[in-house]
Amino acid sequence: MHTATETFQATAEDLLTIRDPRTGEVVGQFASARPQEVARAVETSRAAQPAWAATPPAERGKLLRAAAAALNEAAAELAQTNARETGRPVEEALAGVAAGVSTLEQYAELGPVHRGHSLRGNALAADYTVAEPRGVAVLLTPWNDPVAVACGLIGAALVTGNTVIHKPSERCPGVGERLGEVLAPVFPPDVLQTLTGGPDVGTFLTQQMSVDVFAHVGSSDTGARIARAAVLTGAHVLRENGGNDPLLVDEDVDPAWAAEQAAIGAFSNSGQICTSVERIYVHKAVAEQFCEALAAEARNRNRNGIAPLVDTRLRETVHRHVSEALQLGASVVEGGELPGGPGAFYPATVLVDCADTMDVMAEETFGPVAPVRVVDSFEEGLQLAAAGRYGLAATILTGSIAHAQQAAAALPVGTVKVNEVFGGAPGGSAQPRGESGHGFGYGPELLDEFTRVKVVHIAAAPQRGAGSSSASAAEGPGSEGAGA
Repeated sequence: MHTATETFQATAEDLLTIRDPRTGEVVGQFASARPQEVARAVETSRAAQPAWAATPPAERGKLLRAAAAALNEAAAELAQTNARETGRPVEEALAGVAAGVSTLEQYAELGPVHRGHSLRGNALAADYTVAEPRGVAVLLTPWNDPVAVACGLIGAALVTGNTVIHKPSERCPGVGERLGEVLAPVFPPDVLQTLTGGPDVGTFLTQQMSVDVFAHVGSSDTGARIARAAVLTGAHVLRENGGNDPLLVDEDVDPAWAAEQAAIGAFSNSGQICTSVERIYVHKAVAEQFCEALAAEARNRNRNGIAPLVDTRLRETVHRHVSEALQLGASVVEGGELPGGPGAFYPATVLVDCADTMDVMAEETFGPVAPVRVVDSFEEGLQLAAAGRYGLAATILTGSIAHAQQAAAALPVGTVKVNEVFGGAPGGSAQPRGESGHGFGYGPELLDEFTRVKVVHIAAAPQRGAGSSSASAAEGPGSEGAGA
């Protein structure tokens, strides 16, 4: 609701101070929304929702395409802001904006053809379902890919007739505010609003009884708090939360290629991706060659320069996981030391001799760390990969179709990837499990999450004087199908 240049009086405690993770310099201060502003945003969003829901889906899709065009025009500015606030390289930030544009365009096409189902009962009766918007949608989005993730949720929520309140991460408020300034004017007033702030603003939002759906991408702890709060308000919740994604390397693969895949999974975006490789199980037959190649991959990234973590707070967590692992018997073959100088840099790090009781294997480190455990067999590796309380994604590298099928059946995750750590068909979707969340967070199925289904039963009225012997009445209450 506020930009950094507005002049209302705020105390230091109300301000979010953002530092460039490359230099440590302050890049901006942003005022957090007050409780009364949160309540007002929900109230105005509620008031605007009926008219927006009544807007024909084709018109909503047309406006979403216009929003995509506006976002494309602002791509360079948003990418630069993202780079300053989160440290992500500009070219990668630009790719994230391009993904956001593509996603808005995708939902502009999918929304108008989002359809229900029909059932045929008696010859003179029919049942069909209608998808209706849930109402007011609150979207809480992360900092690690702030434009792409936000656009996916915004696009799906708006095109299905919900009004949206977007709270971007407090780690990139400038990106979130500018995104709102770009997109909101395309739509009618109060259809899309942005609230800036930290966890307190999110807490205020979860206490609002007029919110109908929460969509959260972020940490598992925050997602769990939102889910608990929604029990009291009755809001629908969908969550894509933390992960501890395993990578299983089979004995029949090229260890150099496997190391390339592991490095991509563990070090891309400095390990700050929800589906980053967080723990590695490698068969003993290829372990030595694999670890040597993985260490070389890490050294190459460190030599060429790896992007910083989002802030020093995250860097402290990453280094604590690494230090604890070393104290408990792991060995470092590359990286693992805090660099001197300003910023929040951390080197690509490879650890060997790791155990699953170490935090670096059991928790989401969310940094450029590749912890490795050697296993005696594929079966042992699969059993270890399937353990844990998270359930976001997992990868297996294997030349055996039988092992790939075993992994797909045994791994309790939303996405199983075979022989490619990142990728997937356009329009794909998945449901995380365990502490990694609940519900579809992207793809065509996300439209279902933002809507409720109404069943309509239509029967022919009896002709005048025909009494109660119509065919519809003859079906009796036991044949009501979906309405039973």
